[in-house]
Amino acid sequence: MQRKTFIRLSTSWAAAALLGTASLGAHAADPILIGVPIPMTGPNTQYGDEVQAGLLTAVEALNAAGGMNGRMYKPVLIDDACEPKQAVPAANRVLNSGAKFAITHVCSGVTIPASKIYEEEGIVAITPGATAPQVTDGLKGHYFFRTIGRDDQQGPFAAKFIANKIKPKAVAVLHDKQTYGAGVAQHVKNTLDSLKVPVVMYDGLNAGDSDYSAVITKLKTAKVDAVFFGGYHPEMGLLLRQAKEQGLQTRWIGPEGVFNQGLIEIAGPAVEGMMFTFPADFSQRPENKSVVEAFKKAKRSANGAYQMPAYAALQVLDKSMKAVGADPKKVADYMHANTFDTVIGKVAFDAKGDLKDFEFVVFELAKDGSRKAVQ
Repeated sequence: MQRKTFIRLSTSWAAAALLGTASLGAHAADPILIGVPIPMTGPNTQYGDEVQAGLLTAVEALNAAGGMNGRMYKPVLIDDACEPKQAVPAANRVLNSGAKFAITHVCSGVTIPASKIYEEEGIVAITPGATAPQVTDGLKGHYFFRTIGRDDQQGPFAAKFIANKIKPKAVAVLHDKQTYGAGVAQHVKNTLDSLKVPVVMYDGLNAGDSDYSAVITKLKTAKVDAVFFGGYHPEMGLLLRQAKEQGLQTRWIGPEGVFNQGLIEIAGPAVEGMMFTFPADFSQRPENKSVVEAFKKAKRSANGAYQMPAYAALQVLDKSMKAVGADPKKVADYMHANTFDTVIGKVAFDAKGDLKDFEFVVFELAKDGSRKAVQ
């Protein structure tokens, strides 16, 4: 609680101080505040770290080039802890900071309630990480966008990989009963059913539990040769480790939320052979060579799930504001109507604010945690 209070006061004070300084200087221009509500505490902080890495690198590059017609971009970092109960407070802190633009939230369960506030208040917000279809399907909005694919793109992609590459005789689909995990798992199951791949077990587990031995026993009894788990890395790490300890031999696969360094720390060598769908490694695009060098110079990684989508989000905002100014309504209109060259390729939004196209791939982990693309 103390940390969150400090962040709120310090960012508000910093914004006020900077705005006050600008008013005193004849040649100074007010900064463009960018609200950045992300997990900064809790078990999913690495996802927030990835968004920060992408956003800060983009801010530095754009500010070095003169910002938005002389106005510098200034991030306002806010902790949402990846907790739905923090969604509305975090969104209100974006509003109270004075920011009219936001690169916002990773976790879908937080994004869904928060997005309504951005929409009501006319704040142009872009999520680089929330993938649940409900984020935009139920919003009927104009100001909310995302620079990552949806679960109804990712789930079918994963299911087709399972059917065509793993070719299992019996599949289990598990999830963590949360918006993101349950949503992507349902899309996987639906697609597997349509492909006539036998799903012999479809079940939810409790996020935050420390013992999944009962789940492992069910998987062994069902004699599954592939398991898809929809959720985040803490639970996947425990499932992998406990499956290895109990002698369960099967192929594990999950969505992008199951993979980060924390997974490897939890599961250890049991990560070997685990596969996951993931945004394409945009750091390998030849066009991004100078961007990747900027990440390295700042001692940041460029090849996680959310760095490049976060970088692209600010690129889109920057290009839009340079075209029509910093009025949120005009910026949103411009974003819906145009195509943008970004670090994740060409970006175009549909009427809901979703990407018209996004590239997912499948990676497989080695015992040491290194990964290689398998599709």
